[in-house]
Amino acid sequence: RIMVVLSFLRTAMGTQQTPPNQVLVSLALFLTLFVMMPTFEAAFDQGIKPMIEGEIDEFQAFERSIVPFRNFMMNYVREQDLELFASISKLPDDEIRGEKMPMRVLIPAYMISELRRAFEIGFLIFVPFLIIDMVVASVLMSMGMMMLPPIIIALPFKIIFFVLVDGWFMIVGSLIRSFGG
Repeated sequence: RIMVVLSFLRTAMGTQQTPPNQVLVSLALFLTLFVMMPTFEAAFDQGIKPMIEGEIDEFQAFERSIVPFRNFMMNYVREQDLELFASISKLPDDEIRGEKMPMRVLIPAYMISELRRAFEIGFLIFVPFLIIDMVVASVLMSMGMMMLPPIIIALPFKIIFFVLVDGWFMIVGSLIRSFGG
């Protein structure tokens, strides 16, 4: 969700390669770590730590460590996406929810749910920038400046708009809050 939204933001602004991919991927990675840290800590405490202390074996550590990730994904997956992959996998109805849900069904359903949310957020990000593009294009057309590409004039307005509304604060804050943070 985070990387897709940041890519939509860059596309909506029309900055092509600014910020560079490395910056967007790094930001997405660290935001993901921030959002997922409670899940990582729970997985460590429930599975890895007891294994290191010799209380359980590797298989039990894996089974225990996966529970926080399963719970996280179950909180954010859409029922409709779960049902799609469950029906394709021919799972019985009693396994669609809860701890019986196989990860081979839960992970792709979660990914599809995240993509949908990212596209919804991306659409909302696009709207104000699209309005700026349309206003600039209309003004240029009314002035008879059809040969001047609107993107050249619109880009500085989009950048200043983004800076004035404190866009990074809003985008990052909204993304983190979209995970219940």
